[in-house]
Amino acid sequence: MAALTTRAAPARRVGRRTLRVLVLNPGSSTLKASAIDAPGRDALAATTVDWGADATRSPDRTLALTDVLRTIEAAGVAPASVRAVGYRVVHGGARFAGPTLIDDATVGAIEAVAELAPLHNAVASETIRAGRRVLPGIPHVAAFDTAFHASLPPAGYRYPVPESWFREWGVRRFGFHGLSVAWSVLRAAELLARPASALQLLVAHLGSGCSVIAVDAGRAVDTSMGMTPLEGLMMGTRAGSIDPGILLALLRHGRLSEADIEEILDHGAGLLGVSGRSADVRELLVAEATGDEAAALALELFVRRAAAGIAAAATCLPVLDALIFTGGIGENSGRIRSRIARRLVTLGVPAIPETDVVADAVLTSPVARPAILRIEAREDVVIADAVRSLLGAAKG
Repeated sequence: MAALTTRAAPARRVGRRTLRVLVLNPGSSTLKASAIDAPGRDALAATTVDWGADATRSPDRTLALTDVLRTIEAAGVAPASVRAVGYRVVHGGARFAGPTLIDDATVGAIEAVAELAPLHNAVASETIRAGRRVLPGIPHVAAFDTAFHASLPPAGYRYPVPESWFREWGVRRFGFHGLSVAWSVLRAAELLARPASALQLLVAHLGSGCSVIAVDAGRAVDTSMGMTPLEGLMMGTRAGSIDPGILLALLRHGRLSEADIEEILDHGAGLLGVSGRSADVRELLVAEATGDEAAALALELFVRRAAAGIAAAATCLPVLDALIFTGGIGENSGRIRSRIARRLVTLGVPAIPETDVVADAVLTSPVARPAILRIEAREDVVIADAVRSLLGAAKG
């Protein structure tokens, strides 16, 4: 079930101030796991469990976690050496603005907002319950994607709907991919040799889920995702933003039920829905090259909507120092990066080659502004650091 994806653990002494953290990142299609001696960045061992296109329909979480522990142990990391477990949780609602020590009440609160992120929070809570059973007696900590967006100004999180919707029902934008964005900001500061507090950045996280986040001096000021991860850019199997009148018409005329619409918007739209064959950009690029018109249209729509989202987010920044591509597609597809940048040249974004790169890099010349960066998503490092900081503060 699980496949080892990084090297075995190097033989080295763990310092007294480090904390060995098992990071579990339950996504909509995979469970990613890595063991890190925080505050270090190197994964001592890492593995990925493939849950299929829909993690909510996957087998027992305890079995998956047992497989994870077996795999990292084979890489030289004994489960007994793990001192804490950190989890990525997509939606924290209005309650969680930072990492939180997990107890039964925390799990209940995560489940309470599961309807706002049905592909993610239910899977996260099930993974947490399994983790607490399999690894008892050590702290378990939740880190939330939504927490990074706590800095959004009212114009960034409010919708143009009656105030009572916001005040009484909590209708607002939350934003997601925050852990990925936090890492991108840190790495951009390193790659550009400038402090994060002096940078205005656009982070395009493009993967199974996609969003663009505007970051001014390390703080989120705009995001394309909303109250749920359905809003914004076109994604792998999610439609992103569409005319809400379409949904009203489908319901009014009995074309689809509420459950049908939810299923299609989550699992049957996006790249998969338009291409009719796959949500995998690699497969679609191959199909496009053979003359598959549906695959070509899916990719064109994806690029067009990503570029539009980037352009819109740029209006929330005083200047633009860098555009960052991250996430599975953003990191690994030079052709998609190049096509998106090409659509933005009228706004002063430089063109970049279609070359694939395998390490974090500045893809433009040293004098180009904005710079374009490729950064590997490392939510695991951010989560491990958050766990260490939280537990250190608790002890202090």
